[in-house]
Amino acid sequence: MPASDPSPAPRTRRGRVPTWLRILIPTALILTWFALFGAGGASFARLSDVVENDAAQFLPATAEATEVNDLQAGFRDTDAIPAIVVVASDDGSELDEAQLAEIDDLRSDLVAVEGVVADESSPAMTSEDGEAVQFILAISSGDAEAGPREVVAELRTVLAEEPIEGTEAAITGPAGFTADLAGAFSGIDGLLLAVALAAVFLILVVVYRSPLLPLLVLFTSLSALCASVLTVVALASAGILTISGQTQGILFILVIGAATDYALLYIARYREALEHHERRWDATWAALRGSWEPILASGGTVIVGLLILLASELTSNKVLGPVAAIGIAFALVSALTLLPALLLWAGRAAFWPRKVRLAAPVGSPADASTGTTDAAGAASAGASVADDAVPGADPTAGRGLWAGIARMVAGRPRTVWIASTVVLAAMCAGLPMLQANGVPSSEFVLGESQARDGQDLLGEHFPAGAGTPAVIVGPEADLQAIADVVLATDGVDTVVVVSAESPAGIAPVTEDGIQAFGPPGTPAPEPTVVDGEVLLQATLTDPADSLEAEATVAVLRSELDAVGADVLVGGQTAVALDTNDAAIDDRALIIPLVLLAILVILMLLLRAIVAPLLLIGSVVLSFAAALGVSAVVFDLVLGFPGADPSVPLFAFVFLVALGVDYNIFLMTRVREESVRFGTRAGILRGLRLTGGVITSAGLVLAATFAALGVLPILFLAQISFIVAFGVLLDTFLVRTLLVPALSYDIGRTIWWPSKLRRGAP
Repeated sequence: MPASDPSPAPRTRRGRVPTWLRILIPTALILTWFALFGAGGASFARLSDVVENDAAQFLPATAEATEVNDLQAGFRDTDAIPAIVVVASDDGSELDEAQLAEIDDLRSDLVAVEGVVADESSPAMTSEDGEAVQFILAISSGDAEAGPREVVAELRTVLAEEPIEGTEAAITGPAGFTADLAGAFSGIDGLLLAVALAAVFLILVVVYRSPLLPLLVLFTSLSALCASVLTVVALASAGILTISGQTQGILFILVIGAATDYALLYIARYREALEHHERRWDATWAALRGSWEPILASGGTVIVGLLILLASELTSNKVLGPVAAIGIAFALVSALTLLPALLLWAGRAAFWPRKVRLAAPVGSPADASTGTTDAAGAASAGASVADDAVPGADPTAGRGLWAGIARMVAGRPRTVWIASTVVLAAMCAGLPMLQANGVPSSEFVLGESQARDGQDLLGEHFPAGAGTPAVIVGPEADLQAIADVVLATDGVDTVVVVSAESPAGIAPVTEDGIQAFGPPGTPAPEPTVVDGEVLLQATLTDPADSLEAEATVAVLRSELDAVGADVLVGGQTAVALDTNDAAIDDRALIIPLVLLAILVILMLLLRAIVAPLLLIGSVVLSFAAALGVSAVVFDLVLGFPGADPSVPLFAFVFLVALGVDYNIFLMTRVREESVRFGTRAGILRGLRLTGGVITSAGLVLAATFAALGVLPILFLAQISFIVAFGVLLDTFLVRTLLVPALSYDIGRTIWWPSKLRRGAP
């Protein structure tokens, strides 16, 4: 990019911009953002109303489970969600008559809870061993007064208030897991934001040692978040976007982290400009000229990477893309408008108690183009300005951390980049341990989960898939053929068909056809037929959310293809299976597209081909290393049961897009310095000038993503660790050692084919 003299004379021509305009512009910007802050803050209360955590809502429309879910609507009158209540003996003995009577009374009290559809709830059913009873409560999903989470909470309160001696009880099933998941996400608005903001504030205080500057940065970040929430809630309310709990959490973290990073880069340039411009207005424009391009390019890579998620099959991935892209866009705009306006008003006082003095003119003994500029970079990281001063144009002279690193890179560049590569490659050794093929939904919530405990209890006395059967829809003429195939499949316990004529609403199906409920001689009911289709339910022997149950569904689909292509298998297990398959397909499609898009952006930004290829390669290697270390930690340290297939995809999009940010911050400054001092000197100067601000930005982003770990959600905990560790890896190893040393070793060839390649080596 064209070089700009970082050291113009302090005196600048006055009167180019009228005074009233210099007052009006920042005032209008601040007032506009204050309005967005207030309106967006009010929208936080509406977020819970538009968040949707039903996994079936995020499947692609063409998925088989989605088709079955749509067809089921014709066989039922409501969209009630089942909650399974299981009561079992706590000592392995059979339940006696008194206990069974108390269970009947308990069922009556639970059915009476508001939000439970009594007519669609099942009677109590005793297990074959006589040690447990289960019954299914139908919970209305569209109740205006209370949603499924609130109804389940009330049911659990009744269960706790009416204990039956000698038994243990729990509420599980789809409604139970939904309630547990919603409860885990309940800390997003409060706990997550509080932890993230506290971490960022502490880092900023250490970096700037100023009481005012961290507050201005946090206000900038929060304003971007409020504007994002305002926009996203409006779009979700209009039915344009769908938001899940995990999307909400990622939005919060991305906006806070990205806006703070962009703010740090602008502040470093503004502080530097204040040393060379007497008037704040001139310093502001100088800072904007020096920072808008890397900030815009950095945000652009993230936005493009996120929007590529629109090509996903999985709807949950599709909705994350535009939602998060909206957040990054507001983070960009706030860092380039609100923060400059705030700092324009504050001026040098923003850095109090530190003093930002006007430097000596160019050509004086205290050359402002070298020592003072480098000091600004050091100060941005909280380093001592005096200890890091650089005489002349030699970036390896002087004391301090970044001077030492510059000397090491210049002295043994090949050794540095080879050693860095070996370290990263060693970290990749853990990659085979990453099992990102899906996990049971019962493992989504970390820590205590009554639904998970209830499912374990249910599996001890009933078929583990009871209450959440696989659903098969097919032609009426093929009913018996379908039933025969299903009954012959390993992993299936029983099969029933939906029948309005049956008192229970369903009728058993055996090799001998549909069976009747009632005394011998009772005629078998006719199945319910909708548009020539019947609906069967197969109770599986494995828990509905287990990988074993998914394997059974996959076998069922394969075997039923022989009956007819129009026989479809759905249900909760099929939803999980189709979700995993779609997520795996998304990985193969999205990752290459993101790499290609970011490579093109880097080529346009750096006006070169070699340097962007080096940057992309370094970030991909860093991502693989982060994933390898994370796999070891997840398996051997934390004992996680595996990972969702979307975890590597999300981690890749965030790490590659965000990791490239730091390389963009570095290499744009390297290119600027290379124009003036030559490539190798420019690399060392760029490393030293940006060292403090990039390190600070990396710490902030890592801290914000680490905050996701406070939510007891497996997916977010894994994303939190991978991205936080990967960002630190990019910050302290890739950007500090690998990229500068490799670039220094190659020399001016990194700028091929631009004219800069023919400059000084």
